[in-house]
Amino acid sequence: MNDNDIIDLYWARSERAIAETDAKYGNYLKAVAMRVLAALEDAEESVNDTYMKAWNAMPPERPSVLRLFLGKITRRLSLNRLRERNAAKRGGGEVPAVLEELAECVPSGQNVENEILAKELASVIAGFVSKLPQDERRIFILRVYELMPVREIAERLSFSESKVKTTLHRTRKKLAEVLEREGM
Repeated sequence: MNDNDIIDLYWARSERAIAETDAKYGNYLKAVAMRVLAALEDAEESVNDTYMKAWNAMPPERPSVLRLFLGKITRRLSLNRLRERNAAKRGGGEVPAVLEELAECVPSGQNVENEILAKELASVIAGFVSKLPQDERRIFILRVYELMPVREIAERLSFSESKVKTTLHRTRKKLAEVLEREGM
């Protein structure tokens, strides 16, 4: 079943929408959750919560890319679950490593001003990523968005781990320069 048909099922409030979503994207969503949570039971709960959020979001939402829409929900729910589970210490999967890697590029802190600038920052980062050469973009997205370990990225793309690490380092450096140039 294609994505538009699945979205139509959500809009028609058909319970079959969830079954079709699970059949097409269940393994992908579980992998996203596992990279954050590193616990099967928690990952399965995040995936189930994703289906509920999708059900409540459609309508009025009509995502243009269902896979990304669902992946974003799963990642957000999984990160929230991780924060709750490890309030005193961060851990699990690749999340701490990725956050540490990006700490030198992305401004930190939670205040009203940062909330207002969040959309502008997201826009600058999206523009930066869209201009990267294909291999750099794929490596960066797999690491930052998919939270994939360097070893898995290297295997998936048939690169050496050294090439992946070097590419990520150079890409983060370029991102830091772009953010500095944009006053962020």
